[in-house]
Amino acid sequence: MKKTAVLVLTAAALAGSLTACRSAAPRNERTPVTLSEVAHSIFYAPQYAAIELGYFEEEGIDLTLVNGGGADKVMTALVSGEADIGFMGSEASIYTYANGAEDYAVNFAQLTQRAGNFLVGREPDDAFTWDKIRGKKVLGGRAGGMPEMVFEYILKKNGIDPRTDLSIDQSINFGLTAAAFTGSDADYTVEFEPFATGLELEGDGYVVASLGTDSGYVPYTAYSARKSFMEKNPELIQSFTNAIQKGLDYVNSHSAEEIAETIKPQFEETPVENITIIVERYKEQDTWKEDTVFEKSSFDLLQNILEEAGELPARVPYEELVTVQYSEKAKQ
Repeated sequence: MKKTAVLVLTAAALAGSLTACRSAAPRNERTPVTLSEVAHSIFYAPQYAAIELGYFEEEGIDLTLVNGGGADKVMTALVSGEADIGFMGSEASIYTYANGAEDYAVNFAQLTQRAGNFLVGREPDDAFTWDKIRGKKVLGGRAGGMPEMVFEYILKKNGIDPRTDLSIDQSINFGLTAAAFTGSDADYTVEFEPFATGLELEGDGYVVASLGTDSGYVPYTAYSARKSFMEKNPELIQSFTNAIQKGLDYVNSHSAEEIAETIKPQFEETPVENITIIVERYKEQDTWKEDTVFEKSSFDLLQNILEEAGELPARVPYEELVTVQYSEKAKQ
C-alpha cells in the first residue's frame, strides 16, 4: 500500500473521520489482490476512503491498485489474469459475454449510480439547455464506452441526434481531452473530475451541465471478476465487497471536507480545497449508492442505453453477469 496503516490512521484521526474498526491483519497474513481501475478519479471517493482508512487491511486484503486507463484495458487485464478484480463500466462485461467468452467477468458490486462527468463550455452559462449544443463541436469519449453512451443518451432524451445535430470528436485518448480542449476549436468537452474543475480554476472552461444529473440513475461503474476466480475465491470476494461497503458508509455519513482530507493521499497534486469542491459536487448529485447491490432494473437500463447506442450485440441475462450475494451480506 502507498501509505502504512499507522500513517493512514493518523491522517484519518486528524481529519476527525476515524470510525470504530477492528484491527488490521498483519501484512504477511493478508491475501494479495490486484485491482485495475478504469481511471483514478475523485468520482470513486468511496474506494479511496476504503484504502486510506485501512478497510481492506481489516478484511485481510493486501491491495495493489493499478490505473487501467479505460474499461477496454481493464477488461483486457482481467481476462489475461494481470488483474484479479476489475473496476469499470459494466458494459465491458456485457461485450465480453456477448462475444462468447467462457470465463467471462461477473459483476458483484456496484459503486456509482450516476454518471461522473460534466459538460464544460468556453463561457459560464447558468441558463444552459441541451438545445444550445446543436451545431457545436464537442470533445467526446470512446465509442462504446459509458461516458460517450451516456452523453448520447442525454442528447436523445432532449431530441438531439448525436450523428447529425452536432459534431463529436472521438479521436482523443481518455484523460487527454481537457488538455486538448484548451488549444482546440471545440465548443464543449465532456470531462471527469478533477479535469472539469481544473479547467474552471484555470479559466479555460466552465461546467454548464452535469451528465449525472441529466441522465438520471445509471449503473455507471461496478466491480467484476472472472467467473473462475470468483468460484475459487468466494471469501476473498466477500471481504473485498465488505471493504467497499465500509467506504460507501463513510462517504455517505461524512462531510465533503472530511472526505477530502481522508482521500488526499490519493491525489497528492490536487489541493485539498479543490478535492472538497469536487466531492461536494458529487455528493449534491447523489453519486454514490448506499449499498453495492447491482439491481436487475439497473442492468436492464444499462442494456437499453447500449441498444440505443447501437453497441449491444445481443441482450444478455442478468443472472449470468451479476451476483448480489456478496453485496447483500456486506450491507447486513
